[in-house]
Amino acid sequence: MNVARRHRKPNGTTRVELSPHIVADAAICHGKPTFKGTRIMVWQVLADVAEGHSWEFICHTRWGGRIPLAAVGEAVKLAREAWLDDHGRLQHHRSRAVPVLAA
Repeated sequence: MNVARRHRKPNGTTRVELSPHIVADAAICHGKPTFKGTRIMVWQVLADVAEGHSWEFICHTRWGGRIPLAAVGEAVKLAREAWLDDHGRLQHHRSRAVPVLAA
């Protein structure tokens, strides 16, 4: 299970480190989870995965090498954790959901 780390920035916004490659920053893309150092939103990459694109295509062609393969794996893992418990069953509550960040 990942433990998100929160940081309050000098401008008063919040940055949540969701994994080594993924952050949610109120000042970037309205707080939607993105890959560090980019404005590529996690939902965009998950949509690419859902469409059946290879991770290599997603990283090297679709996004021009701006995200590493490990970042796609992290996105898939976070999506799994959002839906399933540690035993692969659908979660009954959203206790581990990512909070909405104020702008």
